[in-house]
Amino acid sequence: MSSAAPTAPDAAPEQAVRSDVPARAAGRWVRLRAAVARHRADLLVGLLFTALAGWVTHGLWPDPAGRVLALNPEDQTLYEWFLAVDSRALLGDFGLLTDRLNAPDGVNLMANTTVIALGVAFAPVTLLFGAPVTFALLAGLNLAGTALAWHLLFTRVLGAHRLAAALGAGLCGFGPGIVSQTNSHLHMTAQWLVPVIVWLVVRLLRAADPQGRAGRLGGGKGSDEASGGGPARVGPDRRRMLTSAVGLAVVVSVQVFVGEEVLFLCALTLLVMAVAYALADRALLRRALPGFAGGMLVAAGLALLVLGYPLWFQFAGPQGVADGMFSPHYFSADLVSWWTLSPLSAAGSDEAARLTTGPAEYNTFLGWPLLVVTLGCAVWLGRRPLVLACAAGALVMAALSLGPDVVVRGDRTSIPGPYALLAGLPVVDGALPMRFALAVLPLAGTLLVLAVDRALRGTGRARRLVPAAVGLALLPVLPAPLPTAERPALPEFISAGHWRECVRPGGVLVPVPLPTPKEPWPMRWATAADAAFGLPEGFFIAPYGKGGTAAMGTWKRPTSYLLSEVAKRGGRPAIGDRERRQAARDADRWGASCFAVADGTRHADDLRATLDQLYGPAERVADAWIWRV
Repeated sequence: MSSAAPTAPDAAPEQAVRSDVPARAAGRWVRLRAAVARHRADLLVGLLFTALAGWVTHGLWPDPAGRVLALNPEDQTLYEWFLAVDSRALLGDFGLLTDRLNAPDGVNLMANTTVIALGVAFAPVTLLFGAPVTFALLAGLNLAGTALAWHLLFTRVLGAHRLAAALGAGLCGFGPGIVSQTNSHLHMTAQWLVPVIVWLVVRLLRAADPQGRAGRLGGGKGSDEASGGGPARVGPDRRRMLTSAVGLAVVVSVQVFVGEEVLFLCALTLLVMAVAYALADRALLRRALPGFAGGMLVAAGLALLVLGYPLWFQFAGPQGVADGMFSPHYFSADLVSWWTLSPLSAAGSDEAARLTTGPAEYNTFLGWPLLVVTLGCAVWLGRRPLVLACAAGALVMAALSLGPDVVVRGDRTSIPGPYALLAGLPVVDGALPMRFALAVLPLAGTLLVLAVDRALRGTGRARRLVPAAVGLALLPVLPAPLPTAERPALPEFISAGHWRECVRPGGVLVPVPLPTPKEPWPMRWATAADAAFGLPEGFFIAPYGKGGTAAMGTWKRPTSYLLSEVAKRGGRPAIGDRERRQAARDADRWGASCFAVADGTRHADDLRATLDQLYGPAERVADAWIWRV
């Protein structure tokens, strides 16, 4: 061998590097395949839930901008506007008080049912494809994400059989109440953080138990396995207590910016369950209470550091409100609705709609088959602490849903409901009673999971009878697709960006007629422009009620009232100097740059003639008439 012969590294160093690249890539591919194989069942369940969510919301997908949820188009218009405003966070143009509606006073986003966290997270989608696409995406993802999150909780924390977990999670994510709320209430359907909150609370409880036995929440073999097995620990696990408390503070803080009402219902339900569980397992109460209470105080303190200012802003900040605006007497669940099937369920009837206030509030419509089977499962499972806690939580939340006075078939009785005990409590008494029923879905789902899991792990007739009974009880409440309808196309004046010819970005455009809570359609103009300009009046919650209480929308200025009457009834009112001076004051009050009437507007000719008299001759821009002021 020649001494000049190159050694292997010297002969072709680039080859050595190149040969390692495919090896590393192959290693990553192997690890990815192994991860997919480990989680294959979860992925399949997730795909199933995603397909079901797509089926429920498929009416929006042919053309999200041109389709609307037919049962609640007003709220869809509002939430699309929320998403457009939230997306401006990526542009550095966002605040908890926005001036893009109700100019010049603005709207307190914390005092409204906004979904700020979702809007910011999906801002790229909104800015690229439009708020209607984001709305349709979230409507489906909230359903699938909620169901998948509960499935993971049932399998990882309870150690439940995957079939049992899938059945229960399906009810949690696609039960009648949450499908009904999908009619434009994104803040109520985004419940995928609730199982995370439950997991962190359970994790904290397990860590606080000096003997490490709190993991056996289900009381069966599966839950023993979920707790990690092995010998009982001696002394609390302080590291896990701290990480659980910190994690709980983070998730709770995020949930406030997703949907406060869901967090309120979750907290109240967990409180009731904690009391019931403690009474059923007093030994655990004595062992774990000091550490658990300390961990919860840490979580509350950390969350308060994050949420202190936003919550102050919501209740006491500009345009903030400290009370509810909806009557609990009106939003009380009808007792009969509990054993009636929802009109949005596969076996439901439209006649059942008379038992509630609207198609977005079928919260209690579980149907008698599911109620009977759930009750039977609870009795069959016996006096296990978790079963008693779920049953207690379900009974309390169901009772609170009946409102201050029990309603039967639409008739208000003189029988007081437990909700009357909340009368006068700040913040709490503003909750809608019938929405307390939404907490019953995951509790019923948990009872079904425990029952099916016990049956599948056992022998005898129960192994086949219980899963079959649960499956048959769930069939009638399978969701039907949500009804959708076409909505009018936006004027070219907006869609092609011609609005920039009469109002600068950040300025105020006055669409005629102006948006109202009952007819918020002009808010679509601002939504399509990514909320680049503001609007007067509109659809929102603000302190315009008597004595500064909460109200929907604001009072009309004289000019907006005049224009709304022309838009409704037509005609050309007499306009004099007095009306022109008032019109000038109102335009100045709004900070308006221009008024606009699009082609196709009802009584457009009369509106144009009226505006000509108020602000002078109009200009034609694309398919709209504008008046610069």
